[in-house]
Amino acid sequence: MQWINDVVLGLVEGITEFLPISSTGHLIIARSALGVAGEAVDRQLIVIQGAAILAVCWEYRQRLWQTAMSLHRESGARTFVLNLLLAFLPLAVLGLIFEHTIERTLFAPVPVAIALVVGGLLILWAERHQHVERVASVEELKPADAIKVGFFQALALFPGTSRAAATILGGLLTGLSRRTATEFSFFVAIPTLLAATAYKLWEARDALTASEVDSLLLGSVVAFVSALLTIRLLLRFVSRHSFAGFAYYRIALGGLILVSWQLGWVRW
Repeated sequence: MQWINDVVLGLVEGITEFLPISSTGHLIIARSALGVAGEAVDRQLIVIQGAAILAVCWEYRQRLWQTAMSLHRESGARTFVLNLLLAFLPLAVLGLIFEHTIERTLFAPVPVAIALVVGGLLILWAERHQHVERVASVEELKPADAIKVGFFQALALFPGTSRAAATILGGLLTGLSRRTATEFSFFVAIPTLLAATAYKLWEARDALTASEVDSLLLGSVVAFVSALLTIRLLLRFVSRHSFAGFAYYRIALGGLILVSWQLGWVRW
């Protein structure tokens, strides 16, 4: 029945990666609920994130191709790439330093639940905060804005925080419009998640088995398809709605986990 676990984890990743509700947190909770553990599962959780980011590459394939082809002649294309690298840098450096400490101490449902609740409250606070929208598109983003968003993204090292939530909220507080902050969170995920996936696969290059590769492929395909649908729906949603609904969902889910753990209903 391993394929069922692969499909469930792929769906959870694809649906939650780009929503401000923490894909890593949901994967940790799903892993605990399914009763699966081990290094192979830890690798799968990272690799399927890479598959989800390929959905962004596909959705924005024309934009990315044009950027790559015009790097040598257009300053706007070079600024776009520079912004992605600057936003990626804080998380990359801090991740390399604290990766194993965080995995040992925080990759569990209870710390995730706490982060979900705290993150939900921060989203509600940010939605009530007066925003000055001075950046209406990704093309208008300056390197100083990108580095600020990057430091916000680094908060996602804490499982349950949500890379998407940290990046989007950082964008809003930096002066990006709602749609621009959301789109930039998509783009900044490309170097972030592809680097994490490549790093994890390189670490496991001698440990991968044929059956594990099959699991990774199935989970990755499911994550890619579900992420592609989520991206398209999310962009439509943020054009008309706030992120408050996601905040209430985070608080409800995190609160339920904490209450069930405290009362002994579930052994998280």
